[in-house]
Amino acid sequence: MNYMTEERQMIKDVAHQFSINEVLPVANKLDPEKEDIPDELRQKLADMGYFGITIPEQYGGLGLGCFEYCLITEELSRSWMSVASLIARGNGMIGAKSMTEAQKEAFLPKVAKGELLAAASLSEPNAGSDVANISCRAVRDGDDWLITGNKYWCTFADGADYILVLTRTDPEVNPKAKHKGLTFFKVDKPRGELPKGVQGSPIPKIGYFGWKTWELYFDNVRVSNNDMIGDEGKAFYAMGDFLVPARAHTAARAIGLAQGALEDALAYVKERAQFGRPIGEFQVTRFKLAKMATEIEAARQLNYSVCTKIDEGGRCDKEAGMSKYFASEMAERVTSEALQIFGGAGFTQLYAIERYWRDAKLTKIFEGTSEIQLRIISDHLLGKSKFD
Repeated sequence: MNYMTEERQMIKDVAHQFSINEVLPVANKLDPEKEDIPDELRQKLADMGYFGITIPEQYGGLGLGCFEYCLITEELSRSWMSVASLIARGNGMIGAKSMTEAQKEAFLPKVAKGELLAAASLSEPNAGSDVANISCRAVRDGDDWLITGNKYWCTFADGADYILVLTRTDPEVNPKAKHKGLTFFKVDKPRGELPKGVQGSPIPKIGYFGWKTWELYFDNVRVSNNDMIGDEGKAFYAMGDFLVPARAHTAARAIGLAQGALEDALAYVKERAQFGRPIGEFQVTRFKLAKMATEIEAARQLNYSVCTKIDEGGRCDKEAGMSKYFASEMAERVTSEALQIFGGAGFTQLYAIERYWRDAKLTKIFEGTSEIQLRIISDHLLGKSKFD
């Protein structure tokens, strides 16, 4: 099936040029220094409309689908995965579908312009893949709520304009239905700071530079009932709606990383000579590159099919899990092979290949680990295990 229309090819080409001209030079300079994505680049993303790709036109967005979102994501990730992830702070907002009309009208136009970008505070020290184990509490206090508890892995907590916090609002936890009683709240904050009443420290990471990832502690942080996103106690179900396109987005990020590694390796084997000839003339190298290119294209076509199904309104939990699993596993292999082609030069910060390699590993972890994807897929194939 030919998924690429003339309009989609144009979107892809424009995103590619933006990525190479605007993102890659910044990434090559700042990622080795572990510096944050500059505000100037963030504004350029906003000017391109990349924070509102999937936001309907009536709210100021581009009104495009998951397919176009992932096309642009792949191209941005080819240069710096952190920038490809940054656009999800607009497009990938959790709970947007369950917002009231008043919330959408007040909120989404600013999101589409990049004026209001989110950080998602979901995980906790004892709740990662096991989202239902959330313990951070939100307790009623008149017309307000008070949020207290620890959160972990909150990327962009300082740079965002608000943090979307997953809390437990039902004090009675049913051991057989722990996923019930979870609620999202929007915690507004000044850009560049943590919210009042929140303490935190950056987590030392081995990659995914360009922004900080935080451990947070909420101490009776007051939010209005109007800051509730979606229905009280129904956040787990909103997560389900969010995770399918989020996993397609992660697959696109993984594909972009692998594509960047392949392109850099193709250029390197033409200039690097050993034993009197370019290393690209050796069959072992040529076959490596051929396998890498094949795996990338297989992952890309699988993700195209998933994005198409999402845009058609079909249910595709299994297929999204397959795409995320296959693409992230592929990206780790391909970036590792590319680094091997670079030899000792690949183990330096003189080339971008080490960045692709480090960040590819993360795609196997966030938005559900590879093991979680295999569980989702196998549950669809066999039904849930009777031992669960």
